[in-house]
Amino acid sequence: MKQLVQSKIGKRIAFVAAAGIAGVTLFSAVAGGTQQEVATAQRAAQSFAATDKGCLATFDHSMRALHSKDNHNLCELTENRVVMVVNTASKCGYTGQFEGLEELYQTYKDEDFVILGFPSDSFRQEHNDEEETATVCFVNFGVTFPMMATTSVKGDEANAIFKALTQATDQAPGWNFHKYIVSADGKQVTSFPSKIEPMDKSITNVIDKYLSESAG
Repeated sequence: MKQLVQSKIGKRIAFVAAAGIAGVTLFSAVAGGTQQEVATAQRAAQSFAATDKGCLATFDHSMRALHSKDNHNLCELTENRVVMVVNTASKCGYTGQFEGLEELYQTYKDEDFVILGFPSDSFRQEHNDEEETATVCFVNFGVTFPMMATTSVKGDEANAIFKALTQATDQAPGWNFHKYIVSADGKQVTSFPSKIEPMDKSITNVIDKYLSESAG
């Protein structure tokens, strides 16, 4: 069954709740955008179901860390945590959002919250050399949250996490610094467009809500 959602408001934030038992994805426009077509999606609920390791299925693997031979164990990083996933770029008008992302991380990192950063050249605004990307992230902006190696985040070449998030929300990143927040139990995902700043109330309110629900 498909439900059509349309809003005339300028910026887009989409809230998606996946009902685990029925495997249904419910969509409601909090602050809309262009016309959206939303379908019930059992596949989305399956992607965000908990595994026997304690993390959500979509995070049950490792990815190489930025400018490193080491891997980030995403299951360990995200287990029982509210997770923000963001695609980043070093040569973008929104690159300054690294500062806000780091502030957000420092604000909530001790409250079962983590940010996963995914540098991407999907919009042709990332360095070809990961060392340059790492310099922007870690030196210029002092990022301390986990950053992955450069990866694709849209279309057929998107990594598995972004494919799952796109399925769950019906919203692929439209540009760099698109943000998804996933509740600790995987039943809710909120999607924010690039222009919403990391410390915006609309983002911190969702984090507070998800943390409160997971604590309860």
